[in-house]
This record gives sequence, C-alpha cells and structure tokens, in this order.
Amino acid sequence: MSALRTRGLIGATLVVAVLGITAACGNENATSPPAAQPTDTPTTPGTPTPSPTPSGTPSTDCPDTIAAVRSATDKVVWGQGAATSTFNPVSVTICQYDAAASGQDYATVTTKRTGKQATDLFALVNAAKPVAKKPAICTKELGPTYVMRFTDNDRGVLSITAEAFGCRRLVPTSLEGQGKPGTLPAPRQVTAELVKSLGLR
Repeated sequence: MSALRTRGLIGATLVVAVLGITAACGNENATSPPAAQPTDTPTTPGTPTPSPTPSGTPSTDCPDTIAAVRSATDKVVWGQGAATSTFNPVSVTICQYDAAASGQDYATVTTKRTGKQATDLFALVNAAKPVAKKPAICTKELGPTYVMRFTDNDRGVLSITAEAFGCRRLVPTSLEGQGKPGTLPAPRQVTAELVKSLGLR
C-alpha cells in the first residue's frame, strides 16, 4: 500500500471519528432547552390582602363582638336610670376583651362566679355613684373591656359593660327576661375596687 493512500485512510478515519464524537455529544446551541428564567408574578392592583382572623371564639356565654359591645355602650343615655339596681343575681359570666380588640373580635377570657361571689361583684357595681353626664376627660391608655352578664333565678340577664381604661365607663346595656323592670341602672364610672375584682380569676 502506498504512503499516499495510507495518509488518505488515516485522514478519513480521523474525520469520521471527529464527526462521530460531535454527533454523540450533540450541538449545545441546537439541542439544549432554554434555561428557566425567574419571572415576576404579576399582581393585580386593588387585590385585597387577607384580613387577620378575629380573636376569641363566639359562645352562648359571650355571644357579642367587641364592635357590638361598643355600639351598645355608645347608645346609652347618661343621666337616666335607677341609682341602685334591684336585680338579684345568683351568678355572673364575665366576658373579657383584649385591650387591642376591634371589629369582629370576641371575648378571649370567660369566667363565671356564683352565689356570694356574684352578689359581691354586683354590690361593687351598685356602689359606684351614677354620673349625670358622659365623661368628657378620658385617658389615652389601653385596657381590657369587660361585659358582666348577671343572671337571676328567673333566667333574667342583666348585661353591664365596664371599661378599665379611657373614660372608664360602667354602663348597663340590656335587661333580658320576661317580667323584668324596663328601667336599667344609671350609667356610672368604674371604681378601682371593681377593676381589681374583675381581674381576679
């Protein structure tokens, strides 16, 4: 075999080998899929953000939201009502709302007292002097709101709101039950003794 022919075979073999390797590896530009690129998720203007879940849980003992409690308290007319309530409670449920409660928040703490504990608490409510005019000077600190739901032997329920902050209103808001007197006790302001008693567990 001549040297010239041998060189030609070697050259052809090299060309075939190079082409085979290229085919096996593939062409990156032709066969590689485009790399995934991060994209910004479009946001729709005006989309509402989820609102926080209301605190507390509704119950038959404390069925009202803080918004309903404040609305009933604001509607009370100052300077009207009995100086001393003749209601005779046998038990009381105390619904405590957090200082930061708002809107649809429910009471987060519920306590019950019966017998002498209930009548002692009611005596503290009656001991506060009625106030003729809605308080005009109120402090800016935050504190809990309490709703006392006193119950008597006839299943009557007298609800009284007590604010341990701000204007410190002590306001009877409703009297439920057949045959109950229609006149609520007069609005007044909470005393330090009442706030202390309400804080007990």
